[in-house]
Amino acid sequence: MIRPSPEIAAIVRRFTSAIRTHAVADLPHYFSQDEAVVYIGTADGEIWQGPIIRDGISAHMAEIPDFTETDVDIAAFENGETGWAHYSSRFHFARTGATGSHRATFVFVLQQGSWKMIQHHISEATRNMPKLGIEHTAFQALLTAAQAANHDFGTEGLASIMFTDIAGSTRLAAMVGDRMWMQVLDRHMGIIRACLSDHGGELVKSLGDGTMSAFPSARNALTAALDLQARVAAAPEEPALALRIGIHTGEVIRASDDFFGTVVNKAARVADSAAPGEIRVTDAARLIAGEDASLHFTDPDNRPLRGLPGTHLTYRLTPP
Repeated sequence: MIRPSPEIAAIVRRFTSAIRTHAVADLPHYFSQDEAVVYIGTADGEIWQGPIIRDGISAHMAEIPDFTETDVDIAAFENGETGWAHYSSRFHFARTGATGSHRATFVFVLQQGSWKMIQHHISEATRNMPKLGIEHTAFQALLTAAQAANHDFGTEGLASIMFTDIAGSTRLAAMVGDRMWMQVLDRHMGIIRACLSDHGGELVKSLGDGTMSAFPSARNALTAALDLQARVAAAPEEPALALRIGIHTGEVIRASDDFFGTVVNKAARVADSAAPGEIRVTDAARLIAGEDASLHFTDPDNRPLRGLPGTHLTYRLTPP
């Protein structure tokens, strides 16, 4: 059933805002990991597919000079595990004085519990040179470097993957407004980075209000989750946030500073199953972490996880 999607609209709003404010470092995480991902720009030859988009989108967007937008309109919809959005605005570039209409479409697929962009198409009536005063070079430079580089097919190893998600984020963002919500997310990401640093974790990616982290130690992942929930609950700023956290441990494949495999998918699904303010961990994570007085496991639940065969035993992790 097709229905309006405030969640996809919020993702598109944050994606386009990041471009306008030059906060482009996290843009790769908005895109799907699938080889079918496509980016279509406005200039001749601006059609790219696959990993080059995730590798080059930050540099590509960083080349865009300062501009302002007015009359922004976003229409977003979803149907099952597919979503799409249309974005339009009026732009003005200070460098060239160019003004005009900006139009873009987005197609999303639901992967690992998050909406990921599988296609992005920009349509404008003004070419890059008169509008931006530049021709983009970032993707071509990346292509040249990739053709000369050795391919990294990844390494395997044991890791604990942790996903976090702010419960009710779409509603909260609508209540406080985009500008304040971006400040809330900045503070929240600061808490997460500090917690990961203290517990030997690595922030792999963030997308809006969700994060994926990796730990070489299952015990460290579990203690980090408890510490993170405590820090978020103790934060004095409003609005108060409630995190859902999921953790799974197993063999993962690492390539290009990212992690892949069933372990990642399962950790995301476990986070989906958590209630606001709750930490859910798999039986594998519990067993590998071993006996520890600071780790208390309750509420065993054996249930199906979307996209994974069979049923899966998880526990609620609570302070002792």
